Amino acid sequence: MDRHSPQKPHWLVKSENQKEEEGEAQAVIIGGMVLDIHAIPSIPPNPRTTAPGKVRYAAGGVARNIAECVSKLGTKPFMISALGSDIAGNMLLEYWKSSGLSTEGIRMGNEIETPVVSIVFDTEGESAAAVASVESLEQFLTPKWIQQFKTNLASAPIVMVDANLSPLALEASCQLAAEVGTPVWFEPVSVAKSRRIVSVAKYITFTSPNEDELIAMANALSPKHTFSPIQKEASTITSLFQQLKPAISILLEKGIKVVILTLGSKGVLLCSKKHFNFLDSICPKRINNNKRLQEAINLVCPVGRFSGGVVHFPAVSLAAVVRLTGAGDCLVGGVVASVCGGLDLMQSVAVGIATAKAAVEVEMNVPLQFDFDHIAEDARSVYLGAKVVFSQSML
Repeated sequence: MDRHSPQKPHWLVKSENQKEEEGEAQAVIIGGMVLDIHAIPSIPPNPRTTAPGKVRYAAGGVARNIAECVSKLGTKPFMISALGSDIAGNMLLEYWKSSGLSTEGIRMGNEIETPVVSIVFDTEGESAAAVASVESLEQFLTPKWIQQFKTNLASAPIVMVDANLSPLALEASCQLAAEVGTPVWFEPVSVAKSRRIVSVAKYITFTSPNEDELIAMANALSPKHTFSPIQKEASTITSLFQQLKPAISILLEKGIKVVILTLGSKGVLLCSKKHFNFLDSICPKRINNNKRLQEAINLVCPVGRFSGGVVHFPAVSLAAVVRLTGAGDCLVGGVVASVCGGLDLMQSVAVGIATAKAAVEVEMNVPLQFDFDHIAEDARSVYLGAKVVFSQSML
């Protein structure tokens, strides 16, 4: 039996959290909660033998990581996911509850097998091999379960969906968000799953692919064209953009409003077919109540530095690289928290990059806490280092 068995549609009843937090909109995050098993060798691992090192458990999952990051940056998330009533599921649920976050949207049942991913790292902190057991997420995070939370989507400043959702659940989430006028962020997750953009592109406001996911998405959206991965290392960010521009243009032509292209150590390209000051029109329910983050960032990143075009944001220099698995998720979490909290798009991307840097320097997927002074300092460096690489219309 499921732990949650509502007797009537969820949007007719207010949850306890909603009663306690009357009027406080929450970012809705829909996707996977996963137990990560990290194998960290102390010497380079070799096939057909063991290597000395450490094995650690970590709360993971793209959507879960993003939601935790959003929470620790001061914006409340509402998580919609599915977990088993097993050891892994109970560990993830207790960790979630310990952060004071609502479990109302998390479906649990004895028939559900909690998603688990086992990752073997190399000595540089990169993933060397991984095995994912996440099939139950597609089976049990269903359109019917998601549709119970229509009220939460209606009041949310933004809905973030990860591509771990089944195509039917992905479509249901995006259609529901469109019905209630809430912008959607699509996180591609992987090259294979990024192709699920095809059926929902017209609903998407934001997406955050890396280079390989961008190419896969463009090929899926435009089968008459073939876009190839970058073969030759670009000498400049401008030349890299020129190589990727046709693929980016396809995403924008299909209705996506903002492409936040992550480039690893090269930073981020922010691409839009409109000016960057249009957030209030596409995100009308932004809550503007994250005063701590607003004050820290507004002080060092003045509003309206660029009005449009394609802007490159540099990465932040790292003190040390401990683990890279949570960096991309924390980048998205930083941007989502900032957009929901009232910052503009330029400021939000700078915060996202600063947040990703903090994640790289710790063992966990998401740091236990963020130092807002350090985030503001790194965001300032990113913000002031940003440059326009293409000033004309993308379409």
